[in-house]
Amino acid sequence: MPDESTISEKAPISPEATFLAEVQQRSGETVSRCYQCRKCTNGCPLVFAMDVMPNQVMRMIQMGMRDELLRSTTIWLCASCQTCTARCPNDIDIAHVMDALRQMSREAGVAAEQKIVRFHEAVLDSIRRYGRMFELGMVGHYKLATLDLFGGAKIGIEMVKKGKLKFLPGGIRAKREVREMFERDQGE
Repeated sequence: MPDESTISEKAPISPEATFLAEVQQRSGETVSRCYQCRKCTNGCPLVFAMDVMPNQVMRMIQMGMRDELLRSTTIWLCASCQTCTARCPNDIDIAHVMDALRQMSREAGVAAEQKIVRFHEAVLDSIRRYGRMFELGMVGHYKLATLDLFGGAKIGIEMVKKGKLKFLPGGIRAKREVREMFERDQGE
């Protein structure tokens, strides 16, 4: 039997009883139906980079492990490709659950991947302003937010040369409706 002085002591996990209900309410998905078949994890193309596997995310929600999960990089690395959702035998939209977790992580101020958060913000700001994606403006917003001003500059120059990045945003007819959609979302 090991000497008690050699056993490393970790802080006990204190589950939050309301976490499952909150995630289910915010995502509209019944996470409690997950029975750990692992089809989501086996199909995920980004699982190699994740610190918590998709099936473990579902289990952590069920176990009330709010702090650990909202601080994980997995929820930010998820590409929302819907592979997990398509494979789930219980019709749980796991990608939508990941969206809810990202939102909760931002609200709690504990997002692990700040560059990805800044990227999300730049994309949404571009859509809010122009009614659609304006790539060059979005990249400028992202670069200023992360202070990574010259990273990827070479490929950016090549994209401008090939006409893949426009200097002016394209217009759309429903710009006002898109802005109203963002305003409604802010009110909720």
